[in-house]
This record gives sequence, C-alpha cells and structure tokens, in this order.
Amino acid sequence: MRIFDPHIHMTSRTTDDYEAMHAAGVRAVVEPSFWLGQPRTCPASFFDYFDALLGWEPFRAAQYGIAHHCTLALNPKEANDPRCTPVLDALPRYLVKDGVVAVGEIGYDSMTPAEDAALAAQLQLAADHGLPALVHTPHRDKLAGLHRTLDCVHESSLPMDRVLLDHLNETTVKDAKDSGCWLGFSVYPDTKMDEDRMVGILRAYGTEKVLVNSAADWGKSDPLKTREVADAMLAAGFGEDDVDQVLWRNPVAFYGLSGRLRLDVPEANGLHEGNSVLRGGE
Repeated sequence: MRIFDPHIHMTSRTTDDYEAMHAAGVRAVVEPSFWLGQPRTCPASFFDYFDALLGWEPFRAAQYGIAHHCTLALNPKEANDPRCTPVLDALPRYLVKDGVVAVGEIGYDSMTPAEDAALAAQLQLAADHGLPALVHTPHRDKLAGLHRTLDCVHESSLPMDRVLLDHLNETTVKDAKDSGCWLGFSVYPDTKMDEDRMVGILRAYGTEKVLVNSAADWGKSDPLKTREVADAMLAAGFGEDDVDQVLWRNPVAFYGLSGRLRLDVPEANGLHEGNSVLRGGE
C-alpha cells in the first residue's frame, strides 16, 4: 500500500513519526505553512520557517524514504495581524521555488475583512504563478465559511478545479462537491473527521477528487490516520484500487497541477548544510 498524506505539519513532528509513517506505507507528504501556535511578531520569522520547509524538512523526510513538498502562504489566523501582512509582498519570491506545489493554507479563521483581503490576494498569487491553492475552511460556522470561501474563489482568476477545500465534513461536503473543487478531509483522534465517518462520506459521495489527510501538528493528532482510513475502507468493502485512488492518485493529481511534484525521494545524504538528523553526527 502506498500513501500520500496531502496535509501534515512535519515541522512539529519527530523523526520517530517519519519512521512509523514509512512503515505504514507513507511515501510522500505535503506540508502546508501554518500557525506557529503563538503569534509571530514579524515577517522575518515566516521567512526562516519557509526556508526550513524548503530545505531542512525535505532533507529530514528523505532520511526515512519519504518525498516532501510544501505549500506556502500567510495563514488565515495571522492574516489579522498587521505585523504579519507584509509577508504577502514577499511571497512571490518563494512561490517560484521548485518544492512549492500550491499556495496554502489560505482561507478563513474568523471570517474578518482582513481575511477576505488576504484570501483574495493569495488566490491571485496562485493564478499568477500557475499554482493550485489549498484552502482552509474555518472550524467554526463551517457552512457559512464554505460559502464565503466559494464566493471569493468565484471572484478570483483561479479556476475552481485548481482549488482544494480542506477540513470538510458532513455539513459542507455536498456544496463543496457541487462547486467543482477538490475535497479535503482531515482525520483526527477526537475532533474533525474519524475513520468511520470518512468511510460514510466515501460511500455517499464517491472517491473522485477526494483527499484524506492527517493534518497532524503540534496538537493532539496522529500522523498514521491516513493508514487507518485505508484499513477502514478495506474493511468496509472498498477495493484496493479505491484506496489507492483516495490515498495516492488523487493527491498526486491535485498537486501535480503545479508541474513541480517529484515523487522520487532524493538520495539520503548524511548532512544538510553541515547538520545531521543524528545527534552527534554520523
């Protein structure tokens, strides 16, 4: 079984997680830029973070046989902080990098005017750079947030079929599917979706353009949830081809829209800029 986790925050995970993910069948990941957990205070802190997603993290993933790409953006939560919004002016120099396969996470957190402006600006950046967009739908008032998101996408230059609407659930899946966008579902231990609910959605809406992710980060989350969904699908009567479509071919197709997806894992050289994943060197 081959698995592509299309949304996981490996910067906040350990090398043990990489090892366990590889053993479970994970061979590729996309890491969207996201909120630190506490406020960033200046654009420079974003730039060091972006550089790590383009350099250190792909190196770390390669040590465990996993191809790593990223999406870059000003995330919705920090779009409300005027100390952070100058990041929008600097994004173009990062969006030309080979390892960037989409603009994201963009979207809504609290559905403020500042978030409207950041979402519109970054949808345009995606269109200008020939990239798809990974859109974070809000965790609160989800259906209203989805409709506001779709209105913004409709007003942009980016086609609907180049947009992945993430963090969907039973209340938003129908309208998201009707929009023509790609459908993303995050599977968590206690919140968001779980394996059984995900199987129910796949039975009701099919496997086309559906992506399942762990969205694992620094909170209570599980980087092996993609494998658990695959096992639940098989137990529910889905075939191996269905599992491969949802857990591999769909994320490959969506992020492949960037023209930059490279699934061959780079050679796991011992050092990255003089540093090793091993304490004390080789």
